[in-house]
Amino acid sequence: MTAAPSGPAFSVHDIPFSTYGSWFDISPVIAEKTYADDLHLVSHQNGMHAVLRLIPLDEATGDRVETRVEASPGLLSWSGAGGRIDLAYASPDTLRLRGSGLGIGVFAAAQTLTPFSGMYFFHDLAADAHVFTSYETGRRYRVTVLAGTPAEAVGAQTLGSADRGLTVAVEADGTWEIAIEELDSSRPPYASSGPFDAVVASARESFADFVDAVAPWRSPATPAAELAAYVLWSATVRPTGLVTRPAVLMSKHWMDKVWSWDHCFNALALAPGCPDVALDQFALPFDHQDADGALPDSVTHSEVLYNFVKPPIHGWAFGHLRRRLPKPLSRTELAVVYARLERWTDFWLTARRTPGARLPHYQHGNDSGWDNATTFDPERVVVTADLSAFLILQMYELAGLAAELGIPDDVRRWTAAAEDTRTALFDQLWTGDGFVVRSVAGSDTWSSASLLDLMPVVLGEHLPPEVGSVLADRIKAHLTPHGLATELPTSPHYRADGYWRGPIWAPATVLVEDGLRRLGHDRLADDISARFRTLCETHGFAENFDALSGTGLRDRAYTWTASSYLLLAEAHAHREAR
Repeated sequence: MTAAPSGPAFSVHDIPFSTYGSWFDISPVIAEKTYADDLHLVSHQNGMHAVLRLIPLDEATGDRVETRVEASPGLLSWSGAGGRIDLAYASPDTLRLRGSGLGIGVFAAAQTLTPFSGMYFFHDLAADAHVFTSYETGRRYRVTVLAGTPAEAVGAQTLGSADRGLTVAVEADGTWEIAIEELDSSRPPYASSGPFDAVVASARESFADFVDAVAPWRSPATPAAELAAYVLWSATVRPTGLVTRPAVLMSKHWMDKVWSWDHCFNALALAPGCPDVALDQFALPFDHQDADGALPDSVTHSEVLYNFVKPPIHGWAFGHLRRRLPKPLSRTELAVVYARLERWTDFWLTARRTPGARLPHYQHGNDSGWDNATTFDPERVVVTADLSAFLILQMYELAGLAAELGIPDDVRRWTAAAEDTRTALFDQLWTGDGFVVRSVAGSDTWSSASLLDLMPVVLGEHLPPEVGSVLADRIKAHLTPHGLATELPTSPHYRADGYWRGPIWAPATVLVEDGLRRLGHDRLADDISARFRTLCETHGFAENFDALSGTGLRDRAYTWTASSYLLLAEAHAHREAR
């Protein structure tokens, strides 16, 4: 059988097993916070859908058998007292499975078939294979027996409620092998791409090349770098449907979308080693920019949502992205980005400023990315300092791009707009000891115990030193042993698993750390970086973390968390090497 695992081992309860480019994974996670007893093939086309149950079977009795599941990049295995089953990706849409001493059952995840939902199952005589068709994904899943004895299939051509699938038993030599393909309507009968061990070796080599490109600086001092790279690699899907480019989903669990600020952190992490993919990550939401310049809230295989937006961190992100790319962008490439950023900025200056207002506003906490932060408790349609700070940075970035592109009038226009917004930010929201929030509908102002109120630290060198010092001191109060709590732990509104009302989040960490460094508060930035890196090395790459215990919360395989770890770990490694 296959040699010992190569690469970091991980639990499929936390991180799905998948490969670069694939729209499906192998996992017990079949819906939000829902774990099945068996591993499933879970597709992310047309949403997240459990498609097939993969059940290890006792060779003698045909009954389900308890096994231990082990996973590493390139290979997933079930091990039991009677034998072993191995699974690997032969391509983004094809699995190869091989067993010794154990059989396997491949069954539809859903038992009920209606005219609009469920799985139909039949034997395709033309391809000599068994086929499942899924209403939910709109795709077919074909099982071809390459070696072994297919038992009589159950539920073939059956309508209504029934078990549907087939089992594969061992041959005389004690082994079997099958292929499972995700396809559209049809394709020629499956032809083996090579022996199973060669399939595994190819998958491992693909990941090894990726991690060498993304994290060549890794060392024993950055022990989570390879696993972080795997989270990114395995969550990447090929272009199809409404996904116009290779895309790193936020997760191949239930957070299987690209949100229009999350993508920036993945782009930054990928930039030095995979520049083309990084530029695709940055550009993808802009492919769906609407007529007024707004970016969608999110993009996935079969839907683009516009009911909310996300904060304009894209000028900040693009400036960092350019500095991280291995070669300069062409004038044509810069002109495309300039036009897109200009329209995105104009959206905030027109659609999100009331008549006569100098500062833009959010219409809901979701627009900020901090959905339920206590900043928005009194009202949701509000002027906040973080939004103006991001927009100021974006306008300065536009001024710099205009200078490179030889558009002097735009240099003056964007510089003046940035400085006017900065002046208004301090005139209207700065109190001397912090920034307040202002109602759009009235004149009320308030402050909160949310870290969001301190996010203007991202302005860095554009802040007066005394303002930077006040913000840095207040940021320290949010620092727990594990990182930056998004709500002060002493706040009556703090919740351990309260989403943006307490837990530690990766994007806030990266943005605050960057702003502090640009202000010259390196010691505090170092501390924040170190605590977050240790948090990931100890508790993985969850969507967010309990600020007091460090426990990973919600979706446990989140790519912007992995990317943020890679960004901070790389920067630390380079500082240590000086």
